[in-house]
Amino acid sequence: TILLLRACLALLAMPIYLLSFVGIWKPFCKKVFIPYVLGHISDIHLKKSKKQRQELFQTLPDFRRGSGELRLLEIGTGCGVNFEFYPPGCKVTCTDINPNFQQFLSKNMAKNQHLHFEQFLVASGDDLHQVPSGSVDAVICTLVLCSVNNISGTLEEVLRVLRPGGAFYFLEHVAADPSSWKYFWQQICHPTWKLIFDGCCLTRELWKNLQQANFSELKLRHVSVALPWTPVDPHIVGYAVK
Repeated sequence: TILLLRACLALLAMPIYLLSFVGIWKPFCKKVFIPYVLGHISDIHLKKSKKQRQELFQTLPDFRRGSGELRLLEIGTGCGVNFEFYPPGCKVTCTDINPNFQQFLSKNMAKNQHLHFEQFLVASGDDLHQVPSGSVDAVICTLVLCSVNNISGTLEEVLRVLRPGGAFYFLEHVAADPSSWKYFWQQICHPTWKLIFDGCCLTRELWKNLQQANFSELKLRHVSVALPWTPVDPHIVGYAVK
């Protein structure tokens, strides 16, 4: 049944599959579709998850250094929708594998003058070689681990760049309960969703990756973000300490 429904969905998305086959979709997706569409989706997701983000990021000041300084690194910054939740005066380094987000990112930077933006790096989560080891107090990652090529490699880089006692903050959509209808529809949508949204996976059990990483402390809870007519309601939210 799943294979049949996947085929039906693929037929509906056939133009995109054809564009992908001839090599047009991926560059168009990265340069035009993802920055514009994801910008709109990010605003919707922000409204639906604002309470979870406020609760999550309110503990960021706890990880200031003895000097009072707080240095943040955000992986997959995208349009910068998290900026409003960061403490005043903290120093922020933004990274994203897609440089086409910069014009949208600049608008959110201008709106958030309470922050000090240090630099924007074009980098993937599993290769942050431009960031010195042990140099940041917190790493932020929201709706990014669903699409990174190497989850364990990304978490290894997070641990490397964090200072001892620093924290990794996350808010990610994940696989639903395998016995649920939501998971059934995730299975159906997965191949086409991954193609359209540039590698975004619907069925990753990211809590397992976090549990297996070498963090000394993990605070994680499963929540639901109400996004009607989408297969991305189930989320995990929390932070892990190095």
